[in-house]
Amino acid sequence: MRILLAAPLLLAGACNVTQDDANNTTSVTFNQEVAANTANDVGNEVQNIAEDIGNEAGNLGDKIENTDVDINVDTDGKAENKAQ
Repeated sequence: MRILLAAPLLLAGACNVTQDDANNTTSVTFNQEVAANTANDVGNEVQNIAEDIGNEAGNLGDKIENTDVDINVDTDGKAENKAQ
């Protein structure tokens, strides 16, 4: 999830800023190829995280299915009221 928060910062890396002091101008250009590569990288990372979450959920399900619970029941027929 953190990668999604960092995506705008990563996409900002596709911007090139140049300053011309002689003309007192600043120009900003956007490299679409770098942005597309960054977006693909973010998408791949999100997909990997989703797969990891799915795998962990499957492992947790397997652990739950393999859990044994032992219950001891007193069958001698004596009932006592210990609340008194």
